[in-house]
Amino acid sequence: MKVLIVCSTAFYNKIDSIKEELEKLGHQVTTPNHYDDPDFNDDAYNMTDEEYLEFFKSCYYESRQKVSNVDAILVLNYSKEKNGKKLENYIGASTFLEMYEAFMNNKKIYMMNGYPENMLLDEIKGFNPLILNEDLTKIK
Repeated sequence: MKVLIVCSTAFYNKIDSIKEELEKLGHQVTTPNHYDDPDFNDDAYNMTDEEYLEFFKSCYYESRQKVSNVDAILVLNYSKEKNGKKLENYIGASTFLEMYEAFMNNKKIYMMNGYPENMLLDEIKGFNPLILNEDLTKIK
């Protein structure tokens, strides 16, 4: 199966081991936007407002293309600290949009961990993802 990993940049450090395990299970893996460019966050902060908007626009189109070329997405949703608050099973706005894109294109959606308790809970549940509880062998 062709699988696209999607997640917050805060979880990019987990991708290598997950990608390796998925490949051992026989899957073809696509990594998230800018995963191979460790300086992209720094570059983004040095852009003008206009450049930043164009950057995000290009990211949305790149994500759409990646979703269209896979059978499923794997959402890496772990706990993280943000603004001094612990967020369980975090899914950010860009990852949510990638989930929506997958849903609208009838792609399978897998979540590494349970649902986040946030304002998008009902919408995420509506995508009917399969929760893996960190068991990648459930991806079929």
